[in-house]
Amino acid sequence: MTRPDILCIGSVLWDIIGRTDTSLRARGDVAGHITRLPGGVALNIAMTLARFGLRPAVLSAIGADTEGTELLAACEALGVDTRFALRTDLPTDRYMAIEDSTGLVAAIADAHSLEAAGASILEPLSDGRLGTETAPWAGPIAVDGNLTEALLAEIAASPLFRAADLRIAPASPGKAERLIPVMRHPGATLYVNRQEAGLIAGCTPATAAEAARALIAAGAARALVTDGAHPAADAARGQPLLTCAARPVQARRITGAGDTFMAAHLFAETRGHDRTEALTRAQAAAAAYVAFEDFTP
Repeated sequence: MTRPDILCIGSVLWDIIGRTDTSLRARGDVAGHITRLPGGVALNIAMTLARFGLRPAVLSAIGADTEGTELLAACEALGVDTRFALRTDLPTDRYMAIEDSTGLVAAIADAHSLEAAGASILEPLSDGRLGTETAPWAGPIAVDGNLTEALLAEIAASPLFRAADLRIAPASPGKAERLIPVMRHPGATLYVNRQEAGLIAGCTPATAAEAARALIAAGAARALVTDGAHPAADAARGQPLLTCAARPVQARRITGAGDTFMAAHLFAETRGHDRTEALTRAQAAAAAYVAFEDFTP
């Protein structure tokens, strides 16, 4: 069997997104569109990497229900390897969001099946399918903050991850602080927005650059911070801090933009691009995503 290029560990679920072009200033019905798409942080990253030409595999929990079977088929059609995903008797997870002309209004993440599965989703990394404790996976691994705090702490200390190039993404600001143990892994790169960075570092940064510096001071080995339409930053211990402006675009969608940024940045680095070029390409990919434009990595 073909070995994956990268593992994406975390949420694989259905995104249910309601979007209106008006501003939701008060309660009530408005005209708009509702879509159901394969999503979840881990899957969003995997789908983007597959579109760029890599062979990603997901480690997650997916229900044995009809929705789970449909989701697996959709993943495979998009080039995402689901051989190592755990099927469970619990319902397939879902994420529901409402977006208006100003961005995200509200969202609810139902990742209970993933949380209940716990460390069992990591079995392929220890049973020889993808690695063992004595011969751990040595490639890139994307990990998302939908995992429980206990499992993230286990990953940070586990010998199964000692050789990995860990790329860490939060699921939401509300789950950002879960990432504190794993962000201190010596091989970890943290991807967050300015708000999430402030929650992790315990401060209120005014810019992405300020936020990135705060994360390094808090123990991160490397941190990339986005800030919407404002410049993003890349800080790494012992290296110069980098920033890159965002291209102005008309935002037509929001959910998944951070995952696209992370996937594009990771892809650029796997292709040998330096920190400056990788940050530039990640910003370009995120801008194209929110504007519904095509992007060639």
